[in-house]
Amino acid sequence: MKAQVYRNSWPIRGSFTISRGSKTQADTVVVELESEGFVGRGECVPYARYGESVESVEAELAELIPKLESGMSRDELQKVLPSAAARNAIDCAMWDLECKLKGCSIWQLLDITSEPVETAFTISIDSPQAMEKAASQNAFRPLLKVKLGGKGDIERLKAVRKGAPESKIIIDANEAWTPELYQQILPELIELDIAMIEQPFPANDDEALKFLPRPIPICADESCHDRETLSKIVGRYDMINIKIDKTGGLTEGLLLKEQAERSGLKVMVGCMLSSSLSMAPAFVLAQGADIVDLDGPLLLSEDIEDGFVFTDKEMLPFTSNLWG
Repeated sequence: MKAQVYRNSWPIRGSFTISRGSKTQADTVVVELESEGFVGRGECVPYARYGESVESVEAELAELIPKLESGMSRDELQKVLPSAAARNAIDCAMWDLECKLKGCSIWQLLDITSEPVETAFTISIDSPQAMEKAASQNAFRPLLKVKLGGKGDIERLKAVRKGAPESKIIIDANEAWTPELYQQILPELIELDIAMIEQPFPANDDEALKFLPRPIPICADESCHDRETLSKIVGRYDMINIKIDKTGGLTEGLLLKEQAERSGLKVMVGCMLSSSLSMAPAFVLAQGADIVDLDGPLLLSEDIEDGFVFTDKEMLPFTSNLWG
């Protein structure tokens, strides 16, 4: 086994803005594992919100290369690294390599069916006028995800609804609201026919959700990483957003999805801003999910070779030239 680690930077179409700031490029770290002439790849996105950087993830991976090259298993990997970006890149590379070594697809390996999925398209925070224009340009899409940030959010949402009157709208506050703001604007959110609210409060300050009305389903993002975090989700949230950079790979993602559904939670599958290489294992999780938000490649001005094909309403299954 040989292991290689390198970074990529993907330019964003325009810029991408959430409550925590803006960026114009998506920085990713890729792991390649080579064995018997085959190469497995996995891509991760270091996320500052979780104390990660490209440099810190590269350092984690470099330290693990000797163990990888000596034949570390996927089960051993789960015990060595936490549920985070570095483990995600290795875990997904291991799955990809296993498929190639066995001469089968990830669908055959997991015995599941691959179907096209409807994915959200994200509108980032801007002025109401700019967000209305973005919504109007994407009004043909069945599902829009709107990034919000607190003050002025209702004006933003009214503008988006005006621009896309027929689209289903879900919203993501990225921890920017307070319980007081939530209660204040909830009637207007209902009137605007908002279908889901993602992570309204800070992850360490979401206990209020146990006592607040939830007529619109509330989805945990920053509050939910892996199975260990589920104990604090039930009773506060109605849904979880599974991202493989939070679960530390497809392995934990599959287990988290199964346990969440057994707990009565609905499942959303989301992504960090990255190329189609990151989307492929997430697309596996997206099969049968209640909401899918894998629009990362649509927000980039370039994508990796053999990336996903998107129609006006769906993303189509990937080919083995990309992953798995």
